[in-house]
Amino acid sequence: MNRPAPLLPGDLRAKLDSSQFQYNSSSEISSDVGPLPFQPRSLQALDLALHIPGNEFNVYLSGEPNLGRTFMLLKYLQPKALLLPVPNDILYIHNFDLPEKPLYVELPAGQGRAFKAELNRTINRIKRSIKSCFEDEQYFQKHHNIMKNYQEEKDELVEKMDEIATKRGFTVDIDENGALLLSPIVEGKALEHEEYKKLNPDKKRLLRSGSDKLLSEISAYMRTMNQKDITLQEDEAKLNKDVVENVLDEHLTPLAGQYAHVGKLKLFFDSARAELLEHIDQLLPSSGAPLNIASALTDTAAASEDIFDKIRVNLFVDHSLTKGGPIVIAEHPTYFNLLGCLERESELGALHTGFDLIRSGDLHKANHGFLILRVEDILANPSSWEGLLRTLRSGHSKIEDPVDIEQSKTKTIEPEPLPIDLKIILVGDESTYELLLYADNRFQKHFKIKAQLQEVADRTTENIHLFLQCLSHIIVRDKLCPFSIDALCELVDYASNLAEDQTKLSLKFSLLRERMLEAAALSASSNQESVTHGLLLESFKQRNHRINLYEHEFLSDYDRKIIKVATQGFAVGRANGLSVTCFGEHEFGLPHQIACNLGVGHGGILDLEREAEMGGPIHTKAMFIIKSYLIGLFAQNKPIVMTGSLCFEQSYAGVEGDSASGAELAALLSALADTPINLSYAFTGAIGQSGAVMAVGGVSQKVEGFFNVCKRHGLTGEQGVLLPYDNIDSLMLNDDVIAAVADKQFSIIPVKTIEEAMEVLTGLPCGTRSADGVFEVGSLYSLIDNRLSELFSAAGKSNLCLASFAKAN
Repeated sequence: MNRPAPLLPGDLRAKLDSSQFQYNSSSEISSDVGPLPFQPRSLQALDLALHIPGNEFNVYLSGEPNLGRTFMLLKYLQPKALLLPVPNDILYIHNFDLPEKPLYVELPAGQGRAFKAELNRTINRIKRSIKSCFEDEQYFQKHHNIMKNYQEEKDELVEKMDEIATKRGFTVDIDENGALLLSPIVEGKALEHEEYKKLNPDKKRLLRSGSDKLLSEISAYMRTMNQKDITLQEDEAKLNKDVVENVLDEHLTPLAGQYAHVGKLKLFFDSARAELLEHIDQLLPSSGAPLNIASALTDTAAASEDIFDKIRVNLFVDHSLTKGGPIVIAEHPTYFNLLGCLERESELGALHTGFDLIRSGDLHKANHGFLILRVEDILANPSSWEGLLRTLRSGHSKIEDPVDIEQSKTKTIEPEPLPIDLKIILVGDESTYELLLYADNRFQKHFKIKAQLQEVADRTTENIHLFLQCLSHIIVRDKLCPFSIDALCELVDYASNLAEDQTKLSLKFSLLRERMLEAAALSASSNQESVTHGLLLESFKQRNHRINLYEHEFLSDYDRKIIKVATQGFAVGRANGLSVTCFGEHEFGLPHQIACNLGVGHGGILDLEREAEMGGPIHTKAMFIIKSYLIGLFAQNKPIVMTGSLCFEQSYAGVEGDSASGAELAALLSALADTPINLSYAFTGAIGQSGAVMAVGGVSQKVEGFFNVCKRHGLTGEQGVLLPYDNIDSLMLNDDVIAAVADKQFSIIPVKTIEEAMEVLTGLPCGTRSADGVFEVGSLYSLIDNRLSELFSAAGKSNLCLASFAKAN
């Protein structure tokens, strides 16, 4: 087998050559990019959703954080929304027939606010005019004439009754309440009540008989007087009604005429007019101060305010400033914020609500447009999610109190439901989409379209030019200083670094934007007019220094040999594995010593991480694959009988993943062959059952991690990393590693199989099995096969000894 060759410096990262571009800075690059660049699938899904009416084909925009999901969605929706008509304003009005069921009214955008303002001005004019008319001299004169006529007629009737009473020996009087008083005349004067009580019974009987006859004679006059009282009230009411009708004709009728084409408003104005005319007494000016607290609480001024409040309107949704269809982002979708609510006011210790206390939610503001919801926000408010699904199912938004035992005891109202016609876009990640898809069948019914954002794009010439336009767009949008073409090329390479692939570009523009903002800030603090390549690299360096404290502390432990990892020398049953550690947003690679011990027995290979319950399921599966590989290679003519253990030394956290299974197998094979491994190398890669070394993640961080330790221990020119051949395109290494490789101080060797890796690590070929089942003499696998035979024999002898001992006892 040919020993695998190390990679050349040019293989270790993708490098964009700025000389291929005709411009020198971002100011020369167009910043005009279309919506959803690099996202053809999402663009197609959104276009489809917008062309399907109804409440079923809403959208779930799926993508990982930092892809700029909301920003790209807004960039797509804004031009679409401008092509839509502006929705009508919505107002709620008092329902005079069913006060507990307010009605909604639609007016063209902008007219709702104007109508409300004009109605308020009209009401104020009506109130002023009514007060003025009732205090006008002309009104007083008419009222005086009515009262004068009434009083003259009444006096005439009283005079006639008094004349008849005098003949009968009585006097007639009318008290302040209009009651008729008869007093007998005895000895030329009216008898007082106390004097009457002193009369003898016969005299009283005589007087009572006379009063009864008198009442019989004047009853017709009394009926006429009562009729005069009624006529007086009718005349006063007619006078007051004429005054109010004239005021309403002057002020309310013109406004009602302007909106007569709106059926609900025509009925509203007719009912409002009738209500005012029916309660004219509440419109009359107050005659004076109330007599007590009770009357103060119900005085006519308050009643007047109440009756006019019914005539006002509640501007529920105002689109006076909206251009095209509305786009609403529900930042805090609580039940009330999303679905609207009925507010309550406290009055005399009681809570009450009304049509003027109906408040709109984001759903109503976005009606006939687009509502954007972040899925983690809506799911954090279960009542909001339930209410949203109910609204989509019914096609109407019913504004109501949430289900609450205490609130259900409070008198409430039922506003007329609003028809809903809009597109809802849920923004979330893929795992939440899967959760909703299988856990809630209503989700699939109302969110039938999935728009999935891809995280990477191919690093083609066409895509690189589009990528540079996106970077230029960020610079223009955030008003940053220009970036040199070299700096922009470095950002393109950084995108490949984020993608962990030389042939791809990461589309996490929000992360790139952060780096650009930091570089621009450094440029401003350095009084430079643009961001150069060197300045960008300096900002990268400063950022790494800000967040790499834990990495620095770990490397210090390697320096002091507190963490024992050898970077040179040889050892049997020992190998250097690599892992990626993450603290917050900082990921870095670290080497670990993997150790294997073997002995005679039937225990097999123990995974100490699993035994200590520190290993995850993927790591456990990798250990079973290692055992399966041994069985397939060495258990064809004998059983594998041995006992041993594998572990990560100085590992105090959980171990998960299979990227160290190659190093674990290497340590095991070294222990079986009793052949040392060159500790100048570290090995990362997953192992298949056939012995193939398969790709893993984080290879750049792992290589840089081992390089950093080697550099601190001292580079010998023999050190390097073995990694899967399939991971060559994943390498995006820093300049320090590339320089060391160019100077032949460090090497990176891709391997396809464990056999290639073991030949590099031990210096011995693994060998192949001949037709008679024997490996080549002197090969690594020959040594392992012989050792396994010895362990099998030793285990057999041990069993015989144990059997003999048991028989002897």
